[in-house]
Amino acid sequence: MAVPEHTQIGDYEIVRELGHGGMGQVYLVRNMISDRVEAMKVLLPDLAQQGELANRFMREIKVLASLEHPNIAQLRTAFTANNQLVMIMEYVEGETLDQRLHAGAFSVGDAINYISQVLTALSYAHTKGIIHRDIKPGNMMLTPQGVVKLMDFGIARSTQDLGMTATGTTLGSLDYMSPEQVKSEPTDARSDIYSVGVSLYEMITGHRMFSATSSYSVMEAHVKEIPKPPIEVNPAIPKVLSDIIMMAVAKDPAQRFQTADAFRNALSQVGVTTTAAATSQPQAPPVVAPTPQPVSATPTPVPSATPTPMPVPTPMPPRGGGRHIGWIVVAAIVILVALFGGTQVYRRSKSAPATPGGDSGTTTTASTTPATQPSGANTSATAPSSAAPANTEQPNSTTANSSVPNSSAPSSPVANSSTPNATTPNSSPPPANSQARAKHPSAGEQANLMPPPSAPAEPQPSAADIAAQRKLVDDMENEMDHLDSRASAVESSLDALEQQMHQSGFGLRGDIVSSRASMRTDLGKAKDALQAMDTDRARRYLDQANHEIQKLEAFLGRR
Repeated sequence: MAVPEHTQIGDYEIVRELGHGGMGQVYLVRNMISDRVEAMKVLLPDLAQQGELANRFMREIKVLASLEHPNIAQLRTAFTANNQLVMIMEYVEGETLDQRLHAGAFSVGDAINYISQVLTALSYAHTKGIIHRDIKPGNMMLTPQGVVKLMDFGIARSTQDLGMTATGTTLGSLDYMSPEQVKSEPTDARSDIYSVGVSLYEMITGHRMFSATSSYSVMEAHVKEIPKPPIEVNPAIPKVLSDIIMMAVAKDPAQRFQTADAFRNALSQVGVTTTAAATSQPQAPPVVAPTPQPVSATPTPVPSATPTPMPVPTPMPPRGGGRHIGWIVVAAIVILVALFGGTQVYRRSKSAPATPGGDSGTTTTASTTPATQPSGANTSATAPSSAAPANTEQPNSTTANSSVPNSSAPSSPVANSSTPNATTPNSSPPPANSQARAKHPSAGEQANLMPPPSAPAEPQPSAADIAAQRKLVDDMENEMDHLDSRASAVESSLDALEQQMHQSGFGLRGDIVSSRASMRTDLGKAKDALQAMDTDRARRYLDQANHEIQKLEAFLGRR
């Protein structure tokens, strides 16, 4: 738990928090007596329950208090306050080399310069019998003046305490830990040399020496896996520097540099000339490559010497003339349709007996008209008639248009079928009221003549669609069973690994814990969607669950 700002601890006032880690918090503090700004590290949050470990740190602090070197952040003092063990360190302004690594790999010259300063500090500490045991770029502070300060001797120990171990504590950072540290074997100065070599490897290549995805895999790689030579990762570095790094990270401590001075002397042999040649890569002139053109199956015609004449634009008709001609054609069609419809009504009315007050002459004319008479003569003898009766007798506009009379053609079958009385003399005449209805249909009859509006029919799933949906759900349920089986195996392996790591004082990474929780949630949502027959939603959650399972399987080394 972070200490609030302006809180007073002993003679120091908390200014702000500088950082925190597994061992405690680091604060920027001000000495209220001397007004000097320093760094405070609170190592143990509960000293009462960690008495044995606190005693060990107290002995180590006494050793660190004797270290005074320009490349080591100095320990000012240490004390207990509010049941907490507190260290007051020199405040070093600048940034860590790990922060600088975010911008990419270091140049060869800078990497050798910074690591040489670290080796100088370690050589001094080793002669005092102090082993750092947590060498990494994050514990190397670079000041604005270019000076590297080795920091965080919090878990350093004296060579006189080789038998001392702290059960359940993390002694070192996994990515930089020596094989003997991983195996909990006795360590010496060569363990720090291994960690320096791993740090230099990352600084010169921009990549971790081992890219394993789990804590267990990293520890196993340090013990068993031979790293790829740095020159294969970054071919620009000198081969001699690559060989020096590979010697520093040898698995067997006897095959490494035996002292920090030997390591630093080997780096100095790389030489300024070789370093400059490796870092100053000449820029080649840009090569302008022709833009590739797509290859066509049809050969491109070669342009002739004679220019192709431009097409002459077709003159447009005068503005407005097209519209007048169109209206004339439409009007002619409407008149012809109306005349033909009126002819049919007139012939039907004349074929029936005359009603009182009717025109007998009209009836005689209709009865003497032969059925095979050309429709053109019938049209010329017909008096002007309204187009409305034609619409009632010919509700289908397509039929009316298809039977437009032609002066040289006989009347169509539709016209012949509309005059049965003219060709069948013995047939009984229609009732008088039918003639009136034919001429003037009532509103109800007009409504009956109009086609009823058709409502859009809703598509009904066919039997094949239902069967396909059912098969899709069955397939997804089978996929769900398979994912459940894989998830159960992953859960079992994670539980076993977590127990092993807890025994060594480690825990699962946060992203793995989150991935396991997401896997469980996605599987549950996929099951609910399948029960609701929502295949789209089920598909989405099945894919998400499969992604999380694959991630966890890769973490466990199964894929």
